[in-house]
Amino acid sequence: MESQQIKEFGLTHFGGAALGDERRSKRLVTVAEQVMQHPEGTWPNKLPDPADLDAFYRLVNRPEVTHAAVLGPHRAETQARMRAATDTVLILHDTTELDYSGLTIDLGPIGGGYNHGYLCHNSLAVTARGEVLGLANQILFRRPRVTKKEKKADSARRHDRESRLWKRGSEAIAPAPEEKLWVDVADRGADITEFLAYEIAHHKHFVVRSKSNRRVLLENPGGKPERAKLHDLVRQLPEQGRQALHVPSGPGRSPRDTEVAIAFVKLQIRPPREARGEYSRALLTVWAVRVWEPNPPADVEPLEWVLLTNVAVNHVADAWERVAWYKRRWILEDYHKTLKSGCSIEDMQFTSDGALQPAIAIVSVVAVGLLWLRGVSRTPEAHTRQARERFPEIMIRVLSAWRYRKQPPRLDMTVYEFCYALARLGGHQNRKHDGPPGVIVLWRGWTKLQLMTAGASATLAAECGET
Repeated sequence: MESQQIKEFGLTHFGGAALGDERRSKRLVTVAEQVMQHPEGTWPNKLPDPADLDAFYRLVNRPEVTHAAVLGPHRAETQARMRAATDTVLILHDTTELDYSGLTIDLGPIGGGYNHGYLCHNSLAVTARGEVLGLANQILFRRPRVTKKEKKADSARRHDRESRLWKRGSEAIAPAPEEKLWVDVADRGADITEFLAYEIAHHKHFVVRSKSNRRVLLENPGGKPERAKLHDLVRQLPEQGRQALHVPSGPGRSPRDTEVAIAFVKLQIRPPREARGEYSRALLTVWAVRVWEPNPPADVEPLEWVLLTNVAVNHVADAWERVAWYKRRWILEDYHKTLKSGCSIEDMQFTSDGALQPAIAIVSVVAVGLLWLRGVSRTPEAHTRQARERFPEIMIRVLSAWRYRKQPPRLDMTVYEFCYALARLGGHQNRKHDGPPGVIVLWRGWTKLQLMTAGASATLAAECGET
């Protein structure tokens, strides 16, 4: 997202929405830009002007204004960026629960069946360096109400199985151009034979954390392939190297620094005897990469990942690269945190899912914009790239004047300096133990900067008018 795209955020990500009327498309663009300036709180907080709020409610209650129609331009923009990227593109897949238990809308069960809402399956595209490209796809899924007596065979035949979300998420994204490498990255929920088989059959690439101690075959140069269980096998592999690893904070996880070892092997997955989905009985050739803590702290659960990939691992450097790709999945955790804490996506009040779903689409794209702020502050070129290449000049002038208390303001700020000043505005102290600013503190600074910029623009306009 470059400087001009920030100025035209609504037009860039929503301008091409096919809503049946040009006036609706213009209103959607306006709403998106207003929400980007004030992403927090309920819709009356996002749109404090009653006329704007009423216009928004009329918009999302139109039958033409659907989740797919609203999200369509952003998805197209994201996939265009994916095709233009010179780096490997990682498509991070995961599902989060959106809890709307306070609404009267009939949604599916979540939270162990005691609450209701959507399962929101997001496919977030980022580069291997960590720059956020956008939402390649989003699925709002109602978990079906299934009796405890349902048999496994009946469950496997159901097309509304929750386990199909991973495959559906991949199906919605076209294969990479021939000269590009796009990799689907997912946690243990995607360790499903149906998903892995689909990826291989359609010439897609993946890195998936293993959940199941699967039946596998290991090549034996002197005879028949050796039968084994995946996790048992990789835990017997000799260590092939070590690296330092920083584990960020997350759900049930405190940040810490540690050292991990690595080992890898090529093998074949044997599909389960009893089919659980739609796939052939063919063996699946993959590489398994094990990462673990040889000397874990006494007070924490030792870190261990067993990663499955169909991107060849011929050397230990390849194995570490696959690990680096999997680590980018943490960006998606931050995205879900931004949706809920930064954009208050679960605080919306609607009486129909027809209005709720397009509103979710708007907020989801705004959350991508906020996440992008954190991403650009951490890229290697942030220390050398000029902020004016990424952000409008008026923002740089206002933020520089606030941060450095100098006149004239510094217009030569780097992206790094701009983002850290923005974080300071949001409350980040930049002490040694604070770590780099996260999404939440950046969006707090972003919100304050919008108000300051609006005030500066109004003052300038008034002075020009007096002159």
